[in-house]
Amino acid sequence: MLARVFRVALTDLGLAGRVLAADASPLSAAYTEAETRFLVPRCTDPAFIPTMIDACRTHQIRLVIPTIDTELPALAAARDQFAAIGTTVAVSGPRTVALARDKALTHRWLTDAGLPTIAQWPAADAPDDPADYPLIAKPRCGSSSDGVTLLRTPAEIAHVRELDYVVQEIAPGREHTIDIGVDQAGTLISAIPRRRIETRGGEVSKGVTVRDDALIALAARVAASLDDAFGALNFQCFADPASGRLSIIELNARFGGGFPLSDAAGAHIPRWMLEDLAGMPSSATPDFQDGLVMLRYDDAVFTTTTALGPGAL
Repeated sequence: MLARVFRVALTDLGLAGRVLAADASPLSAAYTEAETRFLVPRCTDPAFIPTMIDACRTHQIRLVIPTIDTELPALAAARDQFAAIGTTVAVSGPRTVALARDKALTHRWLTDAGLPTIAQWPAADAPDDPADYPLIAKPRCGSSSDGVTLLRTPAEIAHVRELDYVVQEIAPGREHTIDIGVDQAGTLISAIPRRRIETRGGEVSKGVTVRDDALIALAARVAASLDDAFGALNFQCFADPASGRLSIIELNARFGGGFPLSDAAGAHIPRWMLEDLAGMPSSATPDFQDGLVMLRYDDAVFTTTTALGPGAL
């Protein structure tokens, strides 16, 4: 869906651009839908960055949009190499990427910056007092809710104590994702809170935008505390109406899976990125539509074995 958002932005701006896709596998809907596509090594392969740079040079790609957590460190470290051939990688610098990838570093950053968060421990140091339960156990460097476990009693901590997990207090209130956009000068240009109504596999399937001044003000504090932030980011925050407490639990240094809702509500970050690249006046605005609801459903993309290429299946 993000590829479609960029395609619409190109059309609206009257730019004669293309949306290309790179993937380690041809079995990707976005890859199949792209006008031009190419296979690359996995992002952990030393050949990933050289292959990407060659592709950007060959296809005259001006903007690279990362979409998965695992590719962010490599792309963040190579931003200058891409810039040398005229390609902008829309990713934050190594510090912000590292903070977002590692929940122990995330928690340290939140507490050092004085941002509201929850209590957290390494799994080996999780509380033994039954009064502290239930708690949540998560892989320290996980994503998409993989491996997340509810711990109802101290006895249930045994199976994660030896793993590279963190254990967190359960935050009170309702969960929100706050999509933020940061320009190349490090200035916050957009902040849209969207409440999670329903999730599936760690991704929001139903959500609604909310004009919450406290969450918007918190987004400004988050952006100000990240000295190498750039592009689209988001953070997860619980808001408890009864107490007024806010609790940040996670930072993501990329477009969130539910970003199309924020784009539809007015956070046209893809458009603003393209305007910047093209040297056009910016149409960026902090305003957005409150109460816009997104109801997602499954779609299908059809292709052929011939189009996928030999060895794809």
